[in-house]
Amino acid sequence: MYEVMMFDGGVYRHDEMVDLVEDIGGVVVQKSQMAQTMLITMAVPAEDSPAVKELARELGGEIKSVPLAGTEIAVVGPTLGRHHMPHPICDIAEQLRQYGAITVVMGLARGRGKETSQISADEKAIINEYDAAIFVLGNFKKCVEEKKHLFDDITVPVILVSGPMPEGLDEDCEGIVCGVGRKSERMRRAEEIEKLVEIADMTADIIRERRIELEEDPLFVHPAEVKQRLEEMEAVQESLRPAPVVLHLDGIRVKIPYHENREELEGLEVFGRTLGEVARITPSRISESSTIIRIMTRSEVEYRDSP
Repeated sequence: MYEVMMFDGGVYRHDEMVDLVEDIGGVVVQKSQMAQTMLITMAVPAEDSPAVKELARELGGEIKSVPLAGTEIAVVGPTLGRHHMPHPICDIAEQLRQYGAITVVMGLARGRGKETSQISADEKAIINEYDAAIFVLGNFKKCVEEKKHLFDDITVPVILVSGPMPEGLDEDCEGIVCGVGRKSERMRRAEEIEKLVEIADMTADIIRERRIELEEDPLFVHPAEVKQRLEEMEAVQESLRPAPVVLHLDGIRVKIPYHENREELEGLEVFGRTLGEVARITPSRISESSTIIRIMTRSEVEYRDSP
């Protein structure tokens, strides 16, 4: 199983870390330089992580845990109105970023009110493109409990965040964190920061379980390895959007138009196969300017190859 970690050290000799990652069969997910500081996010085989940590000590750097690196998570609020946004939803999203995740804040078109709250099929399809969804609801127990229909048909793990502890929702979501309701200010107090850490830790635990499940029937190719091939495409290199290639647990979001690049994406060579043979490539429901790539498992590829 791959372990995702971050090297935080100096620019000097950082290329030795990159070489080691490649030598042990790992992949550099992201590399960024700030002045004389180099941050390298990498996915390496778990059994080889001690060698990476030893080299980091030799280079005078440190290895940081980023349990949510390589994931994209949606933080969902009932509406984009001032009663629900931006606090504490933006604080939760920022905390998840510190754990390595790419986060997106989303407001439902008709989510407010226990009697009138709704979620459309398009909104559900968009949420299902992410690795997990955190629903941040309100301060009233009865209202939170009656909004559980918002989770119906959501196939990705759901974590509910609310003020009171609701009853009867344990089977509707993978985790519940109470004590965080609607607020009109940032979450800056010690007890509030503890809640943010609790949410991030619960998300990390759920993502870790999902990674273990994937290892039971591994993906044909790791998403980080496909990312390297995608970054060689001219359309990706010309993309002006931030983070044009975003890793998911079981695939990638690449921010280039699907219809204009479908043939090139399907023909991309990966381990002697074309990407179209080992992955499902579809347009994103968010925008036609993005494409979702879901990598098949080894058993799925074997089944497709069988006569």
